[in-house]
Amino acid sequence: MRALVFRGPWDLAVEDRPDPTAGPGEVLIGVLSTGICGSDLHGYTGENGRRFPGQVMGHETVGRIVALGAGVEESAGLTEGAVVTVHPVLACGTCPACQAGQDHRCPTKQIIGVAPSISSAFADLMVVPAANVVPLPDTMPADYGALVEPLAVGYHALTRGGCGPDDRVLIVGGGPIGQACALAAARLGAKGIVVSEPHPGRRALLEDIGLATLDPTQVPLADALAGAGGAGSPSLVVDAVGSSRSLADALAVCDEGERVVLVGMHEPQVSIQAYAVSIAERSLVGSYCYSGADFRTTAEWVASGPQELGRLVEGRVSLADAPEAFRALAKGEDGSSKVLVFPAGIDAMGSAN
Repeated sequence: MRALVFRGPWDLAVEDRPDPTAGPGEVLIGVLSTGICGSDLHGYTGENGRRFPGQVMGHETVGRIVALGAGVEESAGLTEGAVVTVHPVLACGTCPACQAGQDHRCPTKQIIGVAPSISSAFADLMVVPAANVVPLPDTMPADYGALVEPLAVGYHALTRGGCGPDDRVLIVGGGPIGQACALAAARLGAKGIVVSEPHPGRRALLEDIGLATLDPTQVPLADALAGAGGAGSPSLVVDAVGSSRSLADALAVCDEGERVVLVGMHEPQVSIQAYAVSIAERSLVGSYCYSGADFRTTAEWVASGPQELGRLVEGRVSLADAPEAFRALAKGEDGSSKVLVFPAGIDAMGSAN
């Protein structure tokens, strides 16, 4: 098979690798498309130190089942040729976190696309445990399957924040995770949703899918929110950037006694205005990844075919063109919100069938 191999910072190349085979309890998947995640870009540049030479990355994926390993019985959705996505968290299943349905907190978990020993989704083929395979309908656009993972990140963040119909929600940052958070807020019934995003292209995308935006570079965020027609300060703010500045902005505009969710991971260490938390009795909630239930719930929503999801994908490239796509995204020369890599070529786009 062909695989996109990380050779070191700023160095990706397509290489031939042996075809994997499905072992007991595993499924062999032919990859249709895989999204380039922000964490992939940070690994590519060497910023996060979480990618290693020789590794095949990729965890936002959709594909077709090629073969079932020994002990995997055919069932609804688990048949050769079926369209599936992959829950990337490989947990032990027995620890207290797993038993509580919080598999993403498993102390021995591995994550497909992050663990260097796992050949992941930027390739023609990949092998995953059958328990992590999530069936999708043949009738939905195949592109949507590669969006389940980032959308699950947003859904988990909003449920961590207790989002509900009475909330006025501000999302700080309108990149792919901010978009996922805004869509999750809408799924959870929030009536007032605003996204703060300085990039005009991202604001246009958000407005195209029916979300209110504001440009924080034009006026102070609090003034911009007042001009956006919000009834008072936000009751729930999600920092989808993850920097000292974005967190300060989130705390500054959040209503007293309310919640700020930190899901962005731009900076590994941030400073915080302690009084903005203690004196105003705001709650600062961390959010990372998603549970298996969050992932499957999101997959069910994606399978229903929400039309706005088609607008989220702004770039499509072949495996051969993926190294240049990574470089252009990391350099800021390509402002596309989400770019998908198609190992079989861009002709693989469109409906799953």
